[in-house]
Amino acid sequence: MKTDTEAMDISRGTALKFILLLGLVSLFGDITYEGARSITGPFLALLGASATAVGVVAGLGELIGYCLRLVSGFLTDKTGRYWLITLTGYTLNLVAVPLLALAGYWQIAALLIISERLGKAIRTPARDAMLSHATSRVGRGWGFGLHEAMDQIGALAGPLLIAAVMTRYGNYRLGFGILAIPAFLVLVILATARILYPRPRDFEPVSKKIESKGLPGAFWTYLIATALIAAGYADFALIAYHFKKAAIFSDNIVPILYAVAMGVDAVAALIFGRLFDRLGVNTLIISSLLSSLFAPLVFLGGWRPAVAGMIAWGIGMAAQESVLRAAISEMVPSHKRGSAYGIFNTGYGLFWFLGSSLMGILYDRSLLALVIFSITVQLAAVPVLLVTKKQLKAVSG
Repeated sequence: MKTDTEAMDISRGTALKFILLLGLVSLFGDITYEGARSITGPFLALLGASATAVGVVAGLGELIGYCLRLVSGFLTDKTGRYWLITLTGYTLNLVAVPLLALAGYWQIAALLIISERLGKAIRTPARDAMLSHATSRVGRGWGFGLHEAMDQIGALAGPLLIAAVMTRYGNYRLGFGILAIPAFLVLVILATARILYPRPRDFEPVSKKIESKGLPGAFWTYLIATALIAAGYADFALIAYHFKKAAIFSDNIVPILYAVAMGVDAVAALIFGRLFDRLGVNTLIISSLLSSLFAPLVFLGGWRPAVAGMIAWGIGMAAQESVLRAAISEMVPSHKRGSAYGIFNTGYGLFWFLGSSLMGILYDRSLLALVIFSITVQLAAVPVLLVTKKQLKAVSG
């Protein structure tokens, strides 16, 4: 067994194995909490929560979770304890889910739901920082794209597993209880990865360049671009609401459309990952142009355009969950990436929340205004990405 004092194999093959292990962690992790999220709303209602309470719990969990990533990212860089922070976050993240099976009051269930989001906030910057080191060996885009593809397989499988349980048994508590199995597998795989790869930072050579004290200017410009992309992207809850209100699809078809989008996400993440390693920031410009089409297709057309819109939505999600993270590892030195990912995730989540809220308000007033806002804000990111590209070229040149 390797110890922290022994040399670690940093070959390309070893780095790929490490990425695949973290990919399995995300796959089983997504089965756990995405499976749970597919039924937490109805479960809270069953326990007596009002619609307002359900909305507040969901929004508060996301908002607090994203804000906490600032602290988690800072601690990751300050302490260098990647594994301790990652394991702590995943444990809280995953243990909270099967405990929902024991919740007898909606307030207790709400606390567990928020705890799950907090766990994700704790572990995400540290995990992404570890991934960034390993992707230096296999290609930033390909490494993050592969991880995202495996993540989305879990996001697809989790709700389908719960749907099967609910169809056969109609028991929410049994559904939450079964999710203890993939949660346990996550912790086993994480422990294995910790033993095999005690120092993920060793995958990436230390830069000999003199680094500034703060984060590079390109990062802050890039953050503005990602904030615009996030603000113009509608949450699936609003899309599903539109499908229901406009009677475009029956209730049983809407989850299938979400599954289709997740499948597109998984495939597109691999494609965009390879493209990023060849084209760099240009890949984000391409994905922004493609994903900006989702709003008019989803909100202004019939069922055929809506299906095409969900495909465009899935493409956009693929880029946002893979290439956006890969780009940060190209512009931020390794010892500052925990903080960078924490700031990135917080900004992204905040503007997603603000944009989604505004689009919800616009929906009640004018679908055309919603579509114009979504397209305009997303396309506004393109010139900002071009500035980012220029800044990166100036630094590397």
